[in-house]
Amino acid sequence: MTTYHVPRGGLPPQSKRLADRAIFTESFAFIPSDVQTDIVTSFLPFWQETRLWVLARPMTGFAETFSHYLMEVGAGGGSQQPENDPAAQSVLFFVGGSATISFGGKQAELAPGSYVYLPAGLDWQLENTSSRPCHFHWIRKRYQPVEGIDLPDAFITTDAETTPIEMPDTDGVWATSRFVDPSDLRHDMHINIVTFQPGGQIPFAETHVMEHGLYVLQGRGVYYLNGRWIEVEPGDYMWLRAFCPQACYAAGKEPFRYLLYKDVNRHMPLTPFGNSS
Repeated sequence: MTTYHVPRGGLPPQSKRLADRAIFTESFAFIPSDVQTDIVTSFLPFWQETRLWVLARPMTGFAETFSHYLMEVGAGGGSQQPENDPAAQSVLFFVGGSATISFGGKQAELAPGSYVYLPAGLDWQLENTSSRPCHFHWIRKRYQPVEGIDLPDAFITTDAETTPIEMPDTDGVWATSRFVDPSDLRHDMHINIVTFQPGGQIPFAETHVMEHGLYVLQGRGVYYLNGRWIEVEPGDYMWLRAFCPQACYAAGKEPFRYLLYKDVNRHMPLTPFGNSS
């Protein structure tokens, strides 16, 4: 059965032992679910009845391409002006509750498992018309246009409608749900869901140029990050800079699944911040 972790918020009791799982290093950050409490939430302009946990943001010398928000929109909340950066593209992935999204003269109902791609410059709105909060991931990246390549189109799909692609020679224990065709060069970021069945693993330390954000949606695993093994569970977040060695294995009795961001399909800037002068 597919499930998606939904943040609880709140505060731990004064009797709780100090949380000791959070880690920040020069190559990765590990943000456990139990430190995503009420006192670390943020707010955004023009969003009503809304709060969010900022899991990742561009930081010079660390990971610089994306931000990752975990949004909580209360009943009747939402925004008519959700984005103030015309160069920012977005992906929304719903994990709890429901909401209505509008763009291009159309409306759609979103529920757990809904995936929405919103290209840069698109005018869109979101409203929670239900009686309870909704929760979704909002991943943003400044789009890198390339002359001669069209801009990507907005689309909506779901986790259930997307067939996982088995990784070679894994007998299906390691698969990736790709919401965008990897050969579609209009897209300069991919947001996928990676699934390991019990016993599945990445059997080598991946070391590559992509920056990553990994949010555990379901199940348990053990993740290798730059020489350290870390037990991970639903709601935990891993934020990796480029070339951070990584591997993992599924450690529980149910599928281990995480939402994965990576930047793709563009030349590496040869000047600071990609400036041409």
